[in-house]
Amino acid sequence: MACEAVRQRTAMLGRASMTVTMNKWVYAFGAGTAEGRADMKNLLGGKGANLAEMSRLGLPVPPGFTITTDVCTYFYDHGKQYPPDLKDHVAHAMAVVEEQTGMKFGDPANPLLVSVRSGARASMPGMMDTVLNLGLNDETVEGLARKTGDARFAYDSYRRFIQMYGDVVLGVDHYRFEDVLDGVKRDRNLSTDPELTAEDWKEVIDGYKQVIQDQLGQPFPQDPQAQLWGAIGAVFGSWMNQRAITYRRLHEIPASWGTAVNIQAMVFGNMGDDCATGVAFTRNPSTGENLFYGEYLINAQGEDVVAGIRTPQPLTIAARKEGEIDLPSLEELMPETYRQLCEIRERLERHYKDMQDIEFTIQQGRLYILQTRSGKRTAAAALKIAVDMCREGLIDEAEAVRRIQPASLDQLLHPTLDPKAERNVLARGLPASPGAASGKIVLTADEAETQAQLGNRVILVREETSPEDIHGMHAAAGILTTRGGMTSHAAVVARGMGRCCVSGAGDIRIDHKTRSIFVRGVTLKAGDIITLDGSTGEVMLGEVPTIQPELSGDFAVLMGWADKIRRMKIRANAETPADARTAVKFGAEGIGLSRTEHMFFEADRIVAVRRMIVAETEEERRAALNELLPMQRQDFVELFRIMRGLPVTIRLLDPPLHEFLPRSEEDFAEVAKAAGVDPLKIRHRAIQLQESNPMLGHRGCRLGIAYPEISEMQVRAIFEAVAQVQREDGSTVEPEIMIPLAFSKAELDILKKVIDRVAGEVEQATGIKLNYLVGTMVELPRAALKAGELAETAEFFSFGTNDLTQTTFGISRDDAASFLPAYQAQGIIEQDPFVTLDQEGVGELVRIGVERGRAVRPNIKLGICGEHGGDPASIDFCERVGLDYVSCSPYRVPIARLAAAQASLAAQKK
Repeated sequence: MACEAVRQRTAMLGRASMTVTMNKWVYAFGAGTAEGRADMKNLLGGKGANLAEMSRLGLPVPPGFTITTDVCTYFYDHGKQYPPDLKDHVAHAMAVVEEQTGMKFGDPANPLLVSVRSGARASMPGMMDTVLNLGLNDETVEGLARKTGDARFAYDSYRRFIQMYGDVVLGVDHYRFEDVLDGVKRDRNLSTDPELTAEDWKEVIDGYKQVIQDQLGQPFPQDPQAQLWGAIGAVFGSWMNQRAITYRRLHEIPASWGTAVNIQAMVFGNMGDDCATGVAFTRNPSTGENLFYGEYLINAQGEDVVAGIRTPQPLTIAARKEGEIDLPSLEELMPETYRQLCEIRERLERHYKDMQDIEFTIQQGRLYILQTRSGKRTAAAALKIAVDMCREGLIDEAEAVRRIQPASLDQLLHPTLDPKAERNVLARGLPASPGAASGKIVLTADEAETQAQLGNRVILVREETSPEDIHGMHAAAGILTTRGGMTSHAAVVARGMGRCCVSGAGDIRIDHKTRSIFVRGVTLKAGDIITLDGSTGEVMLGEVPTIQPELSGDFAVLMGWADKIRRMKIRANAETPADARTAVKFGAEGIGLSRTEHMFFEADRIVAVRRMIVAETEEERRAALNELLPMQRQDFVELFRIMRGLPVTIRLLDPPLHEFLPRSEEDFAEVAKAAGVDPLKIRHRAIQLQESNPMLGHRGCRLGIAYPEISEMQVRAIFEAVAQVQREDGSTVEPEIMIPLAFSKAELDILKKVIDRVAGEVEQATGIKLNYLVGTMVELPRAALKAGELAETAEFFSFGTNDLTQTTFGISRDDAASFLPAYQAQGIIEQDPFVTLDQEGVGELVRIGVERGRAVRPNIKLGICGEHGGDPASIDFCERVGLDYVSCSPYRVPIARLAAAQASLAAQKK
């Protein structure tokens, strides 16, 4: 009957909400019922939607309600004011919680205490604000003490609330409260919080109140309603705090999404030794193994686990033994509660069909689930979980492919420590986020960011990290903390960022005054180099050699599924044999851009290149080019042999000639000596070739028009290499010769005649039939607009979106970093157009080029070879406009393969 009464009351709340206004601002959950569902994340945020879903599943969720993201939008659209009827909605919802719990908010005898937490639709751990134990004041704390029979617990809860509320809502610096607490412990010669008595906590509370009075000129608020609305405002306000803004920028989360606010009846893990709080993952978030994984603390509140204040205990006996930990696991200490938690683990994973991150509290032996969400995981874990769940029948191959963030694969494509290398291990902590990193020690987030901007790799060393450190964590190559566990802030954020992290290295002591760290008799200064192994938790002195990653196992399985799904081909930008081999290893299906000018900078040929540039006659130029011919030919022979019949797109010489010449008088003399000419001649030629705007100057096909002998040498080298490989290896080679920076059909026609003539000469000399394509790089707006005419000659287009972005925006890629951040901050552009393709402007030119090119030549081959070829959002655009392939750097090939598969799946849905 009681449950039925609650359901009726909840239903009345919904009807009451709708009669007051057309908008429903509040959604209730608890007691086996809820007004929301898991698929309402956009409105309720991830936390609110999942609390509602768990309530509907009948899981032990403390009752509460969610204030929707629509209120957040209203709040910022109306000068930080709330909807007029919101207070009525909240009052109705609070009454339902009171009925469900049998307690009353603000009642001195039987007080209902609540938590106030954020909850955006995308998980943003630690980035926004939370307040616990709200509703305590000088009267209700006494009622809580009488009701529980535990004054120490009551006053400990009150001091936690004042400290959290003072920091989060009132803006009083956290350290001021810590100073008070440290002072009381020092006076009593105590070292840890659990040693303090109720009377001690009362003294701490008095000190906290005095801090607030001194800092704000007003007392700590005693009215629970004022506390509640202060906390709600703080949570909405935290959506726009600097750490949340930084996190959204790093993870491409729109500011327009807003956050919800979740208000929930408090349950307590700090009422004694039959209480606990913890965090659990249904599978290991570092490795993906199907093992229950997590940590807990006896007699603690939730923030104690994630803040790294105390090093927590493992959930399972197996984890305790593996970590050689003396403290008992939850499985041993509370076996019945652990059994219930295991059942909930299995139920949640079956329901959500994904690995879950669960927050739980045990109050006097009773288990409560406070949150579930899809758990953050490393790339390796994500792959294993997706593959395993597919094999277990929970998801299909397509869903497994959808589950992996393409950009996260970067974590698997970087070096790891060479197992054969010597290691001078200084300390060991917890392996919080896998990978390896070496760098200079820095002790603050700001220093990490500054040093990284100077090009230095750094290791951020902290006692523990906080959300304010996110910019430094992003800048650092690795993160080391002396406190905290596997689910601490440092561990969770590092895993999400793909940063190597070692946490809880308790042997290390940091001295900020001397900018030093001390460990086992060794003193290191800021700037000294250390190495972290996030897979073992080892901290090592100096830099340890690394080895390159290998694609195998789960990676190879998932890539195979992705390859079956995707439509577009994936090529790589490569001109050296090493790049080409890497590309093939990572699954490239050809070379989409081979920049021939990179080959000219090699020490054994730069002299000949410079001799060619300073030549005053065509005869002198041809003599120098003849020196280059066999070297260039051998370059292509190696590429063709490595690619084994896969297409290879070779761009003819593109940069202006002055880039190959020296700039200083000393260099002029050295080049002149090597080339056998007068230094004045070198200097004069360098001045002659100088241009005001070389990007738009004498480069690309314009070089071939002015000096056709340059293009002639290059295509001869290509065709002779084709003939050699076909004759010696029996392989079929079909090069694609790309003419750069063309804006007219006439340019293509002139150079295609040169290409066809040289091909005929090589065929006649070798007796080998040559198959090849001639195309152009579309990198000027005019070329895109005149694509129909270009396609009369060009057999393929490769959209060079680096230069196409520069020429469309009128922005130099080399100088954009000085002002683009200001444009992003003011909402003029959402993303750097050199990182993610501008689909409205540059993308429209690509679309026009595709349509007009295909209208003239239906079978024209179309691709993209700018940096955007490795960007998942840009790849999705390429799928939608119907390109045949994308080409990217070799290490981004797996990312592109996966992103192309996801783009195909998205296109199929439409």
